[in-house]
Amino acid sequence: MVDRRSFLFGATAFGATLPVRAIAWPGDTSSSTVAGLSRAIEIVDDRWGVPHIRAATKVDAFFGQGYVVARDRLFQIDFGHRRAMGRMAEVFGADFAEHDAAARLFHYRGDLDAELAHVPPSVLACVRGYVAGINARIAEVERDPTLLPLEYRILGVMPLRWDLRDLVLARGGSVGNVDDEIRRARLAALGLLDLDRLVAPLRPEIPMTVPEGLDSSQVSEADMGVLRLGALPFGRETPTQDPDELLSAANAGSNAWTVAGSRTATGRPILANDPHLGIGGFGPRHVAHLSAPGLDVIGGGAPGLAGIMQGHTDRFAFGRTNFHIDQEDLFVLELHPEDPERYRHDGGWKRFTRVEVDIEVKGAAPHRAILRYAAQGPVIAHDFGRRRATSLASVGMQPGGSGAFSMVAINLARDWAGLREAFKLHPSPTNFHYADVRGHHGRQVIGFWPQRNRGNGLLPVPGDGRYDWTGMRDFRALPSDYDPPAGWFASANQNNLPRSWPVERSPAFSFRDPARYDRIAQVLSTQTRHSIADSVALQHDTLSLLARRFQAMLPVRPSAEAAAATAMLARWDARIEGASSAAALYEIVLRALNARMLAALVPERARDLIPAIEPPELLRVAASRPDLVDAALAAGWADAVKLLGSDPATWRWDALHRVRITHPLARIPAVAAAFPPIEAGGSGGDSFTVMARWLGNGPDWRVGGGASYLEVIDVGDWDRSVLLNLPGQSNDPHSPHRQDQVAPWATGTMQPMPFSRAAVDAVAVTVTRLQPDRSPR
Repeated sequence: MVDRRSFLFGATAFGATLPVRAIAWPGDTSSSTVAGLSRAIEIVDDRWGVPHIRAATKVDAFFGQGYVVARDRLFQIDFGHRRAMGRMAEVFGADFAEHDAAARLFHYRGDLDAELAHVPPSVLACVRGYVAGINARIAEVERDPTLLPLEYRILGVMPLRWDLRDLVLARGGSVGNVDDEIRRARLAALGLLDLDRLVAPLRPEIPMTVPEGLDSSQVSEADMGVLRLGALPFGRETPTQDPDELLSAANAGSNAWTVAGSRTATGRPILANDPHLGIGGFGPRHVAHLSAPGLDVIGGGAPGLAGIMQGHTDRFAFGRTNFHIDQEDLFVLELHPEDPERYRHDGGWKRFTRVEVDIEVKGAAPHRAILRYAAQGPVIAHDFGRRRATSLASVGMQPGGSGAFSMVAINLARDWAGLREAFKLHPSPTNFHYADVRGHHGRQVIGFWPQRNRGNGLLPVPGDGRYDWTGMRDFRALPSDYDPPAGWFASANQNNLPRSWPVERSPAFSFRDPARYDRIAQVLSTQTRHSIADSVALQHDTLSLLARRFQAMLPVRPSAEAAAATAMLARWDARIEGASSAAALYEIVLRALNARMLAALVPERARDLIPAIEPPELLRVAASRPDLVDAALAAGWADAVKLLGSDPATWRWDALHRVRITHPLARIPAVAAAFPPIEAGGSGGDSFTVMARWLGNGPDWRVGGGASYLEVIDVGDWDRSVLLNLPGQSNDPHSPHRQDQVAPWATGTMQPMPFSRAAVDAVAVTVTRLQPDRSPR
């Protein structure tokens, strides 16, 4: 029998066998002169397309990161930047003006200079260098249009130059949990608030009540206002998929763990992390290695955001999972009966802050948009006919709410104490994992946490002042663990607040079901000599504790129609393997059970609010309905025959659970022709296995997201660390690195992560030398 750990581990012994030799460049060598550098830098690209940037200063190293991400992912970062700046209509036409207005609504209206002054000068300088690096690459493609990515030539546009202040200005508006708040209010109006547990059970549990003063019968989807604009209108028949929409809020998450040296085979700590992000469009991570005196960091960064999000420095490894802090609240405003620009607040009538903006439109006059702001935040809906408006309070719109500087601050830190200073710049909710060369490991929950005058953020609230936010807490009010006695720590988006934490003080009630965490804990608690190979195997673990719960519910005496399905699932090992016929049947049966339980529990008038039951909750309620379980087994078998054929021996989960990666603008024929889809084959796993591979939106079984970037770090012996980055480093269809990570990702074969100079030089393919432009201007 093949040892699964050895199979998955693949080339992870790479670091131990690297020859140490003088560098010899077997591939291309080039040089360029660029503006924005203080000293020359060298970019060494290895055989996996990872750029290793060698600079004389930290600022120049981050310049190099900006340059290489623009080289490999220019359209990806520019498309996001243009959208965030509200400048789509100027190149794509009038249909985009509403989207631009919505983007500008979420531009910061405070003092930008004060925001920048809050950032340590060393961090600010490095982010400024990153922006300069992006602009340097843009200048190159402006001078030589043959370097332009294909999208620009197809669409007839050019990239925007970046400005540091834009990173502080554009805060971004997202649905967050606003749709949850509206759903609960609508269920309350129907007298069915208790049914909300079916779709979004509260973790931790807390009683829900309608806030005093809220008329839940008046709450509707219209209250989401501009958040309902939807996909970008690239032609009436070609709505374009937003890359961010590939990440379903219901599935957002990640796995991470740290294991102390006392429990590893080498005596060194191990840190593993696999962030769960959308799979199907642009790759969400770009790997880079930045070196300069006082800086040596490698790992995955978010394209367009300076710094490395997951990886290691020469002193410590770091990773992250999504913690849960409720950072948005929807406020319902009563408008003055005679003046639409005033709303009731603090016992009187307050005037909106009103901003008029002219949005440039290609081939037409500018579009005039009116942006309103209430005491709580941007006004997302305004209906004078109903004397009603809604405003959105969000952490992102508060002073210090920009996350543009947080990764750089983390990368520049030298130890745990330095990280705690960096965390002050990190507003988004995160379990930050840490392990260092001195043998310490732990985690800190970071993120900004709003202080509410009243309420808990679960339903919309009146905007009359009683429920306004009164301040902001940071990471110092959140849990932390350092060298935990167990010798390991893991997070998988479960509720990891201390047992003594008061429920009413929970920063959120949307923690995920603990199935993934429970499986991780099951494995780590039994391994006293944990290895890199063990972490790799655990990242690809497909044992479903949820499936085991379902097996315990199988009927002892099934009906004749359910007998075959019951027998197959009873002898199954509960692993959601791609080649498993039982795994395919299980997933199909769960869908059939969901439909039957919805019909039994949810009245017709609430079906649009509860389109599906969360699987762990589904099993809870199904335990008391064996008749529906039996019926679902029978229906699931029949559906499997239709989907996979009449011979159960040939059924495979990966025949349904396919991975297909397309350009987000692939509905535009010319883009689709230039960027052929990447067919990554089938996959095992689902939402509740450690190897997360959840379903996308829609009726098919395609993979919608999961772990596309994975890393396992050998803390201190850095060259033995490994990673995967789906689909590859480049978005260029002609690049060998557009999809060279697909096959390894599909088989779980981790790739080397060379870090030392000797290790990098041994696998170097090309080198680019950038010289500072000294010409007078």
